[in-house]
Amino acid sequence: MNSIAQPIAPDAAIPAFCEGIEHFASPLPEFDRLGAVPLIAEGSTAIADPTAPAAAYQTLLGADALRYLTLQVTGAKGSGHPGGFASSAEAYASLVMLGHTNIVTEVGHHAPGFYSAMFIDGSLEEMGIHTVMQMRTRFRERHGLLGHLSGAIPGILAPAGPLGQGQHFAMAGALLHPGTLFPVTIGDGGMGEPYVLNAMMHFHTAYPQVTNFLPVLIWNGYSQEHHAMCSTWGNQEMIAYWKGHGFEEVILVDARDFDDSGQDSAYADSTYFSLEKRLAFAGAVLSGMDRAARAALGGRLTAFIVKQMKGAGVHTVGSKSHNLYPKDTLDQPHIIEGLKRRALNPEAWETVRANFSRAGGGPAAKTVVTERERELPELGRLPMQEFPVGEKAVPATAMGALVAAVGKADPRYVVSNADGNEASAMKNINDALKIRHPTVDPLYNQEPTGQVYEPLNEDACAGLAAGLALFGSRALWLSYESFAINGWPIVQTVTQAMAELRRRTPAMVCMFTAGALEQGRNGWTHQRPEIENYFAAMMRNGNVFPLFPCDANQIQVAYEWATQASNKGMVIIASKSPLPVHTTLAQAREGIEKGAISLYESANGDGVQVVFAVTGDMVLLPVFQARDTLEAAGFRVRIVSVANPRRLYRPTDVAWDSVSQPDNLFMDDDHFNALFDGDILIGVTGGASGSLEPVMLRTRAARRDVFAWKRGETTASPDELFQVNAMTGEDIAARVKDLAR
Repeated sequence: MNSIAQPIAPDAAIPAFCEGIEHFASPLPEFDRLGAVPLIAEGSTAIADPTAPAAAYQTLLGADALRYLTLQVTGAKGSGHPGGFASSAEAYASLVMLGHTNIVTEVGHHAPGFYSAMFIDGSLEEMGIHTVMQMRTRFRERHGLLGHLSGAIPGILAPAGPLGQGQHFAMAGALLHPGTLFPVTIGDGGMGEPYVLNAMMHFHTAYPQVTNFLPVLIWNGYSQEHHAMCSTWGNQEMIAYWKGHGFEEVILVDARDFDDSGQDSAYADSTYFSLEKRLAFAGAVLSGMDRAARAALGGRLTAFIVKQMKGAGVHTVGSKSHNLYPKDTLDQPHIIEGLKRRALNPEAWETVRANFSRAGGGPAAKTVVTERERELPELGRLPMQEFPVGEKAVPATAMGALVAAVGKADPRYVVSNADGNEASAMKNINDALKIRHPTVDPLYNQEPTGQVYEPLNEDACAGLAAGLALFGSRALWLSYESFAINGWPIVQTVTQAMAELRRRTPAMVCMFTAGALEQGRNGWTHQRPEIENYFAAMMRNGNVFPLFPCDANQIQVAYEWATQASNKGMVIIASKSPLPVHTTLAQAREGIEKGAISLYESANGDGVQVVFAVTGDMVLLPVFQARDTLEAAGFRVRIVSVANPRRLYRPTDVAWDSVSQPDNLFMDDDHFNALFDGDILIGVTGGASGSLEPVMLRTRAARRDVFAWKRGETTASPDELFQVNAMTGEDIAARVKDLAR
């Protein structure tokens, strides 16, 4: 029997939440027996028997309801992405019917489908969306339903935009919540992104007992604008690929095995099957998902794969179904036809809503783990060591001692580092917290229960740390500044998500060591401080704070400050070499909290006043050399450490009032001018110049210049690298003298 429903009777009662649905249909055959009574009973969280005929029937109703809403809300705006989610509809509906609603995705293009699920279960009522019409109106609108997933939407656990990120959220959730399943849908386009399976393989090696995350591959043969690169693989080849990455159980359900409609593609659209075969396919997905979930929760690393044509059940198939364009509106015949094929009777909508709103214990907005704040262990006062001013100390090592203390106080705390803590002069972290590794070896601080996570790619390091922070736990990502760009995209995603959250969560804290100036002999491959312009640009977002501690005392204050923060991105940049200590702990705290602090002021004289605004620690060496030259020539010199440049912007420069947990502390004009007024202002940074923008925007000095990083080179010493970049004390002093003429 064909599954296309017939027109609804004109006198049928329509539920209030269905206002805005343009097409209804008469009930599918046997609806009264299999579909009229919701299988998830009042007070239950899941169906009792996944093999019951009514279970497959109501799973199919749920899948078609999701397809219908996905196409209608995107068609309402002639914009958005219906095709990818459409091929996942049976898989998503199965998870819901089984009571597993902590679902994340790495596919931002599945947003309209996830929003449809949140509408059906009632979660969107938290933002005033009670009807389909209201959902249509607010789709892809500001203060509405963003075009790609955001954790600001009630019931949505994590953002999804750039591909290759969702598995990190699923693994973080699984680590923090044993016994709860975290499915993550992955597209076959996204599977080709770097590190997706690699990250899961490393995580499983480090945390073999944490198997309660479930990758759900939506294998539909197409990516955004062409065939997926794995579209030519056979089923056994795909299964072998996952097993080759450590998955013990790989369950694949191929729609083509149920086809009775004569489709000739390797990827079948199940919505063209007879109703009997559609139910068989939905039942296979449901029972296979149940088996996968039980295996994952039972200690076996498991993946589930649903193989079905992209766009199944919407307006077209393949990559052509991926995106709607302005011409694809609800009054167009191909959209109308797609909607009519998936239309349900009003009673079916009632059944689907009842099942979805009861699954997992209630609407996702009230039950998923990210809808409540995690309790964190108290840290108490961190054991800071005050290094004497004038002596030398290693900033990275000083911070490492505090990281160790936090890890001892918080057993859930995770430190990630791809290139190794010892290489960053932070061995004290490994000594205290141990590297998580299946091989016990005291020489290398390795233990199976360690808190230091060291996969050899920055994406996996940043991903787990960012995921843990977003899900409410403390974490720290350590990296070389030069390699940070490989992991930064997920930090950018998470900090933006934190800016929108309706709950508090620990700040995403990063510390990047081994600035370019320390990496001379490694050459330009290890000298990429241009990323500092990335951090600098994000300061204007409102919740991102690049911190440039000037010494071993100030880095301790910076780390403490970052660890105490909520819903922010904290980036600490410092060296691993012994460097002079310029501040007391009290002065260090003032510099971090106010944004800047004077490190040196000429005692007397009436010569030209030169002010140096400096971000960084090692770069202070040539600045102090320039001071000696300039004072000998009669100049007066003030050296100001710009430790927290975000605090030096004007309030109108930053979107501080648009974020969760806003920080509206900015240095006022009087204090700013007292620090930076002079005849000549010279900005100096060992990285990119963007970090100095707040100073350059506000300075009243008519004569000013900037010394910043230009390029990397192989050199024997930091001094030689300063020479390559024309940043020696001699270079700086010469430029000041030119400006003074």
